[in-house]
Amino acid sequence: MKVLLLNPPFFPRFSRSQRSPAVTKSGTLYYPVWLAYAAAVLEQRGFDLKLIDAPAQGLAREDVMEIARDFNPGLIVVGTSTPSIYNDVSFASNLKKMLTESFITLVGTHVSALAEESLELDTTIDAVARGEYDYTVADLAKTLNEKGDLTLVLGITFRKNGAIINNDERPKINELDNIPFVSSMYKKHLNIKNYFFAASDYPMVQIFTARGCPFRCFFCVYPQTIHGNTYRKRNPENVVEEFVYIQENLPEVREVVIEDDTFSVDKNRVRRICELLIQKNVKLKWNANVRADLDLNTMKLMKKAGCRLIIIGFESADQQILDNIDKGAQVERMEEFFKDTKKAGLLLHAAFMAGNPGETEETLERTFAMAKRFMPDTVQFFPLMAYPGTRAYDWAKENNLLKSNDFSHWLTKEGLHNCVLNLPELSSKKLVQWCDTSRRNYYLSFRYLWYKLKQVIVHPEEAKRTIMAIYRFKKFLWRGSFKK
Repeated sequence: MKVLLLNPPFFPRFSRSQRSPAVTKSGTLYYPVWLAYAAAVLEQRGFDLKLIDAPAQGLAREDVMEIARDFNPGLIVVGTSTPSIYNDVSFASNLKKMLTESFITLVGTHVSALAEESLELDTTIDAVARGEYDYTVADLAKTLNEKGDLTLVLGITFRKNGAIINNDERPKINELDNIPFVSSMYKKHLNIKNYFFAASDYPMVQIFTARGCPFRCFFCVYPQTIHGNTYRKRNPENVVEEFVYIQENLPEVREVVIEDDTFSVDKNRVRRICELLIQKNVKLKWNANVRADLDLNTMKLMKKAGCRLIIIGFESADQQILDNIDKGAQVERMEEFFKDTKKAGLLLHAAFMAGNPGETEETLERTFAMAKRFMPDTVQFFPLMAYPGTRAYDWAKENNLLKSNDFSHWLTKEGLHNCVLNLPELSSKKLVQWCDTSRRNYYLSFRYLWYKLKQVIVHPEEAKRTIMAIYRFKKFLWRGSFKK
């Protein structure tokens, strides 16, 4: 059986696979990482497949329709996201009308949270594969090919005789080492130069070394809809083998983005990975998401092993807000953490949020003051994006804070992040304005510009990344999220 895995067309360079899908101001475009992992399992099992990333490849709707018609797959797996869900379902329906014998399955965070509701959007859609779907779509393809019983495929919600059936959950994947390297799918099916992460050197690739997160931040969408809160990890040897594969087979790659929810959960494992990278003489730079409990000695070893940058969600400078969102972090420790990154020689990408429970103009002022005081290499300021399946979304609905139930309103007309939350003391407009103003005041401050000038003089290898980010980002610094 032929299988088409599709990141469908929407806005040009729409980054569907990231935690907050949108056309990003920085130009960041994520790999279709989950689709690529599913492709790896399908190829491992002998299926003939195509992996198409329409936003990255610049493919219009008619281009994708032509590719699908010529390939004539028996199974089509369509990636979705909350703000693009209506577009995604509509496009999937058009595929079904053209290829009536194909079985259309939706995947992603949104449909995992709202499987039945997503199928009810259009009766031509056959199924949803919920949660981690690497093995779900492979089992589905096998069952369809053998004309077997769909009720036996764990992890799907599907139509049967006019009814919607929810099969049992598929257990989370524990043996992650058994999945082929996702980077091998990038090499075979994608053009790595289409992808960009403003905080990384270019070109980069994204991988998971673990899945799940034991922490329970109330807004974080991956653990609550896809990976779960059970932490499962690849062996250090397997992780380093993929680094070696990338270095030898994708020589143009300059940096590896470890996209784990929290790379630093198991510090002994982090140190073992670093030791092996050093032993194997791996020259690739890399970065990873961490928490503020990462210690200085581990940071220094990470730096020695090629880590260039660490990414952290500080979220807020207000301790009560951090407690309200179950961040499990202390403001005092954040101060120490930032000092340690400087001592270790690591760059820092920091994320700050606006609109969490308890937010006021005063707490936002303290958060921006923290950002200025820390002066990370790069920052992002963004409003709380409450996605279905998260406790943040449930909180917003229960408290009547959502100004719209139309998921397309999670984006602006240009495809940028929008805000649909009206807090008691802060309107959605004020939250977006704070993000825009903070971003502009941060990046255009004399102190930051002087820091960047010194950086590219002392470290010329950072110049290319900086110039690309400025080129993509510059127009949004002046006019913000909405056209004037």
